[in-house]
Amino acid sequence: MGERLQLETCEAYLALPESGKGPGVIVLQEWWGLVPHIESICDRLAAEGFVALAPDLYGGQSTKEPDEAGELMMSLRVEETATKLDSVVAFLAGHEAVTSAKVGIMGFCMGGKLAMYEACRSTQIGACINFYGVHPNFEPDYASLQAPLQGHFAEHDDYSSPKVVDELDVLLTGLGKSFEFHRYAGAHHAFFNDTRPAVYQPEFAKLAHDRMVSFLRTHLD
Repeated sequence: MGERLQLETCEAYLALPESGKGPGVIVLQEWWGLVPHIESICDRLAAEGFVALAPDLYGGQSTKEPDEAGELMMSLRVEETATKLDSVVAFLAGHEAVTSAKVGIMGFCMGGKLAMYEACRSTQIGACINFYGVHPNFEPDYASLQAPLQGHFAEHDDYSSPKVVDELDVLLTGLGKSFEFHRYAGAHHAFFNDTRPAVYQPEFAKLAHDRMVSFLRTHLD
């Protein structure tokens, strides 16, 4: 179990491994907010040996209602959120428990898009993981991406559709970027979220978890 703490620009949830030290990973929320599911992902990463930090991008707000979640997501201001993400990256990169030269960043749904956005801006990111990321107002400058990228995408997804994933694949290939995309046949958007029985698919979630942990261990020293 981790703890809530106040950073310079936002509150966050921090989970430490049993050893007390490890590579740093930032976990960015879905459109619901910094909810127990996101905290549990930090706990799982800590159990794998990582120092995991999840910032609260909504200033204490969260919801279980899709309409309200959409409103909260769309209320994020690009410049303000970018400043917040920069501050979070700097905090974790400088944390005494972090042993990696750079930190990883990952996110789910809205957070997946924001993870790519920040990875294209920061030189302190050593690995980026995108789970079916979507946000219409944040457009990463993929030409500036330096960190290796891993993507996880569902076959049945109206938000991060196979067509959108195909287009991103072509773009990143053309730019000569280091990336790997994993597509899950039969999966639905948010298949990793074990608090949503309607969409959670444990066989895909376990496979994605194993892949993300291996990726982080490979790229964060």
